[in-house]
Amino acid sequence: MRDGREADVNDYEMLRVIEFLEKTRRPFHEVIAGFDEDPVWKIAIFLIKAHIHSQSVAISTLGQESGLPYATSMRLINRMVDSGYIIKVPKGSSGKTFSLQPSEKLLQSFQAYAGKTKSLLAQTLGLRSGEQEDDYYFGGTPLGSHIIPPMRLVQKRVESHIELRFLLNDDNYFSAMRNMWADFRNNLASRKNFELLPLPDLYRRVLENRSKPVSDYDVLAINMPWLGEFAEKDIVRPIDALIQKTGINPLDFHPSIWSTAHWNGRDYGVPGYCTVEILAARKDLFADAGLDFPRKFEDVLSAGRSFHAPQNGMYGAVWDGARGMPIASSFLFFLGACGQPAISLRRSRAGFTFEGVNLEELHCTVVSDAGLAALDFMRRLMEISPPDILNMAWDRTLDVFMKGKASLGYFWTMRAARFEYDVQSVVKRRVEYLPQPAGPGGTRASPIGGFLFCIPSNLPEERVELAADAIAWMASREAMKAHVKNGFPIAPRFSVSADPEAAASSPIVRFVDQLAKKNLLHTWQRPNIPQYAAIERILGEEVHDALSGIKTDKAALADVADRINRELRSPTH
Repeated sequence: MRDGREADVNDYEMLRVIEFLEKTRRPFHEVIAGFDEDPVWKIAIFLIKAHIHSQSVAISTLGQESGLPYATSMRLINRMVDSGYIIKVPKGSSGKTFSLQPSEKLLQSFQAYAGKTKSLLAQTLGLRSGEQEDDYYFGGTPLGSHIIPPMRLVQKRVESHIELRFLLNDDNYFSAMRNMWADFRNNLASRKNFELLPLPDLYRRVLENRSKPVSDYDVLAINMPWLGEFAEKDIVRPIDALIQKTGINPLDFHPSIWSTAHWNGRDYGVPGYCTVEILAARKDLFADAGLDFPRKFEDVLSAGRSFHAPQNGMYGAVWDGARGMPIASSFLFFLGACGQPAISLRRSRAGFTFEGVNLEELHCTVVSDAGLAALDFMRRLMEISPPDILNMAWDRTLDVFMKGKASLGYFWTMRAARFEYDVQSVVKRRVEYLPQPAGPGGTRASPIGGFLFCIPSNLPEERVELAADAIAWMASREAMKAHVKNGFPIAPRFSVSADPEAAASSPIVRFVDQLAKKNLLHTWQRPNIPQYAAIERILGEEVHDALSGIKTDKAALADVADRINRELRSPTH
């Protein structure tokens, strides 16, 4: 312990501490056989695990779990209630039935106990110089096995005495990656070496970092559409030679995904993960209602209306409607579903491309039937959404669906993965993953997103090779397969998505692989041109104004076109 405090633990670590303690207690009962285990221990552990998994516990169930005779177990449980360790929560309005939960007093006490256990283990296995217990993670990636780093990387880090530093997006995948590096069985990095920021803050921090003489970070995770801007502004360095040196094979990546790391004939990064925007549907609700899954905009609206019952806390659909990046992305995806990009890309057999296009001749194309159709769909979608949908995005919309309060939802697959593995999810195995429904005149093309691992241009040369080795491990087949098995459906590598063990780990992995085989994965909805961030900012303001009633749809689209065309002609780009 440090300063008299225990190491902090999260829910996943708490479950792993419990598992560890249970396994260490079990052999002792073989030493002295014939005696019952401590019933208080059994009751406390059962309640805490149920609390983490959001499960209701009846007093009869808890009595059986204690291993005591019925009357004795009831007396013990009531003593723990009277002592403030267990609380009774009424079920229904009559108050005659109740479930049992651990009290805040018990939870805090056990968390302190788990923290002491974590600290003792970290101390026993050995802390690196200057490190503290909270810098470590108890276990490997969440719900998964330990990933062994390559010895070459470990040796180079030790010999160079370099502490690698990472700037990443604040999401569940990168949290797991941080935990992988900070696992106390490794000797690579600790939690303090990782900074995880929400998307808008990440964009600003990357720009701020370039203004410094020396980069604060060795590895940057950048949103795929930002590459053109960051390459043109010399924020990230080309890494073609480093890719060959570290042994990364571009041919093992889906071509559409690898292309997101390519700008002006050079490779500037390695895809860290890919995520696909899809429609999630509650298959149990659709089966009970005898409804087909949506294939078009009108199907989404019709099905959503069937389930929309806000008076009962149930909504037809959720989607990202908050001002800024969230609503801008939603509009671009719905516009794409109507068969059109936001700028004048060249039509190709697979959709659209800016290859062979003179970037100086690009212009905005949203003033169109497709633009009006996308806005009209979003407005009608609001009618079957939570009332504050224009203030909701990402984790908030995900939370509504994960708690079983929506029948349909537009999500990135990386976030949707939580439906299957998150301990708080009530929709496990109840979700059907669908390609984006088509709008008028459009197709069911699903947009690709994700992040690239890049090296800052202002990173000192003596740190560059080690940063490249770190990227090679983070994007390796072994690391990606381990993450896929643990609920993160990234799979930008053919060798991972084709792996039977990885494919069996998540329905999303199989679903995305099917989309790829049907050529339904595309990047043209959010092209990585230098003006992308400006386009997204403009759409985030104007589309929100239209749906808020501040402007008419036609006026908002006209203003979008005017502002985007000025950005496209701006000499700063």
